[in-house]
Amino acid sequence: MCPNMPRDLTDLLFPRAVAVVGASATPGKLGHALFSNVAGFTGPVYAVNPSHTQILGRPCVPTVDDLPADVSLAIIAVPPADALRALDACGGKGIHNAVVITAGFKEQGGDGIDRERQLVRIAAAHGMKVLGPNSFGLISPRARLNATFAPRGAFAGAIAFLSQSGALGSAVLNWAWQRELGFSFFVSLGNKAVLTENDLLAALARDPKTRVIAAYLEGVEDGREFVRLASEVTREKPVLVLKAGTTEVGARAASSHTGALAGSDRAYEAAFRRCGVLRVRTVEELLEGAIALSQEPLPRGRRVGIVSNAGGPAILAADAAADDGLELPPLSPATVDSLAEHFPRASVANPVDILADASADRFRDAVEWVLADPRVDMGLVLTAPHPVLTFAELARILAAAHRRHAKPVVASFLAGELGEEAVKILGAAGIPAYFEPARAVRALATLARYREIRDRPPPERSAGDADRARARELLRSRGPRLGVESLDLLAVYGVPVARGGVARSADEAEALAHDLGEKVVLKVLSSAVVHKSDAGGVRIGVPVGGVRDAYREMVRGVPTAAGAYVQELLPPGVEVIVGIVRDPTFGPLVMFGLGGVFVEVLGDVAFALAPLSRGEAEGLLRSIRGFPLLEGARGRPGVHLPSLADAVERLSHLAADFPEIRELDVNPILCYPDRVVAVDLRVSLD
Repeated sequence: MCPNMPRDLTDLLFPRAVAVVGASATPGKLGHALFSNVAGFTGPVYAVNPSHTQILGRPCVPTVDDLPADVSLAIIAVPPADALRALDACGGKGIHNAVVITAGFKEQGGDGIDRERQLVRIAAAHGMKVLGPNSFGLISPRARLNATFAPRGAFAGAIAFLSQSGALGSAVLNWAWQRELGFSFFVSLGNKAVLTENDLLAALARDPKTRVIAAYLEGVEDGREFVRLASEVTREKPVLVLKAGTTEVGARAASSHTGALAGSDRAYEAAFRRCGVLRVRTVEELLEGAIALSQEPLPRGRRVGIVSNAGGPAILAADAAADDGLELPPLSPATVDSLAEHFPRASVANPVDILADASADRFRDAVEWVLADPRVDMGLVLTAPHPVLTFAELARILAAAHRRHAKPVVASFLAGELGEEAVKILGAAGIPAYFEPARAVRALATLARYREIRDRPPPERSAGDADRARARELLRSRGPRLGVESLDLLAVYGVPVARGGVARSADEAEALAHDLGEKVVLKVLSSAVVHKSDAGGVRIGVPVGGVRDAYREMVRGVPTAAGAYVQELLPPGVEVIVGIVRDPTFGPLVMFGLGGVFVEVLGDVAFALAPLSRGEAEGLLRSIRGFPLLEGARGRPGVHLPSLADAVERLSHLAADFPEIRELDVNPILCYPDRVVAVDLRVSLD
């Protein structure tokens, strides 16, 4: 199969007939719970168990070979060795789709790793699409198929849920059942030996009933393909991911700032940002974000209008909106006049506080005027319990306003129970309701974030006039560790570098210095020295007349010295660091941060997936906390941001073009109001 050709999972998600290998007639056994759920499938269902001829009224055969030819999906729940034999038999029988519930594979380590490799070989030999092993199963509500051993099934809905954790998946099913939240599919990925999140992502993107894809992942198997696929999918439907587990990139001691500061979680953050995946931090945020995206229209912008009968919650909502990057715009004069005329005691600023004694009519008018305001993109309505107004009355008001204005509306009912009537009205209208105002605001922020992701133009990424052939020649002609003497590698990619040259003797150093100015910088050349300054391998501001003595003294102090790099002395500027580190999952990452204490102590750096477009490079600069220093602060001039973004963009293409670059630090790049200049370099090659 072509690597980019999606697998056809139709017979996995909508099987014609299903067989359960390991079905049991004994209540309390996993095989019985599993088969009890599968038996609800509307098509043919068969049990495979040599001890029975029928289980739960469905036919039972002794072996896979005895199954009829119409079976298109096998669910396997037998011990590991038997599971492998059953999978092989299914493949031989022409059953090309399987869910392996059985555990005891890679997740167990030791022999389990070998068993999983054998499972992969069996699947490949028969051209099988296998979910698992160690999977909790799958649910396809439209097919009326529950192939899990969960105590609850799933209603049909618009959210596809993927989970790498069976236990979390079971908990989500139980939570959703109680709230009548439906799914288009529920899939437990298990160990992802054959089918991965990428296969499911491609299939769900094509499913017309799936409006939102939500996933709990502990990792992805093919990071670059995930980014490619997700970039396409998120232009059509939102993808939310709760990513658990953080590890460092590699177990070695990092040989550069970039290697020390990059880590698996940084890579995932950069990858999700690149491909438009909405990353969430909690299960609650995952589900609530998915619900909002599946029910609400997308807003035109980030402007929120708030109506409340309680001042305190309105203030909390306003604070949450600011934290989430939403705007509370001043309402239009017409809206303010209407509110002030009809509610003279109310606060008619945004948030609009219509006071604790607000009646249904007051709420109806206030919500109507605020949602109709052209300065408002979405609405938040808050209420505390009050005898003047029932929650059901307010729910009807919100439902009607929601229909009229086609803007997102969420509610915060600060009460333990809304009542069955209010819940049904809001559910039918597609209006999410929350207790905590901040959660309601977060739902609106999720809608706004996805609108921006969906509408962003496709980036144009190009290395422009880079001389790749010359760069390849430079990399091949030098050792596995490159230093400042290789600044010409950056120059062939169009990155401005400080003038200088390599000296192997004091005479050569003096000759170079005469062409570089009245004073120069000397930097020791030694592949064994990582931090030149710490080793006494840097001399700054050396007069031309003193270069010979400075060279000799510096080289004597570094036993592994192979000479020195003589470089022009540049005036002080704002120091930044640009680095490259190759992540094992996603490939090259670009790191950017301010130099000095900002990177060493505060860790104020940001990462992005290479290569970058110009807009992505500019976004990377703006994403660090210290960006105001680059713009200019406290009377200090700002740096030339277009030149800096250009340098970052070019370095990102260098990293993408040459996978043998494992790590690269340009530290520092000196930034001025009119230009930027790279003055030092460290590269590690594979």
